[in-house]
Amino acid sequence: MRDTAAMIAGMAPVADGATWHFCTTADAELTARARPKALASFAEAEGMSLVLPEKEASALGFATDLPMARITLTVQSALDGVGLTAAVATALAGEGIPCNMVAGYHHDHVFVPVAQAERALEVLRRLARGEMDG
Repeated sequence: MRDTAAMIAGMAPVADGATWHFCTTADAELTARARPKALASFAEAEGMSLVLPEKEASALGFATDLPMARITLTVQSALDGVGLTAAVATALAGEGIPCNMVAGYHHDHVFVPVAQAERALEVLRRLARGEMDG
């Protein structure tokens, strides 16, 4: 789906209930141990960025001071679709909720601080119902 309004209306945001941590390391050995446990990874110039479950992040010695919740938008958004990420980020920002967007092949995922996850779900559901600008 590429139509912005249809993508927003088609969102059915769902939190997975897990706690995630964004971690980074330039240590090749640690990367080799952590990467198979990661939900996502991305190679950056400074090192490997990983999204790890809380238990794994802690066990591997990563900082766990910013616990994040994952909300999957569930709408089948196209990789070349325009506007969904902007609408979601704008709606959350308008409510003072920081977010990190990660696009998968089939769905977009929004990571928000755990303490703000329920509020973020409410905001995203209102956005999907057309009750707020996005």
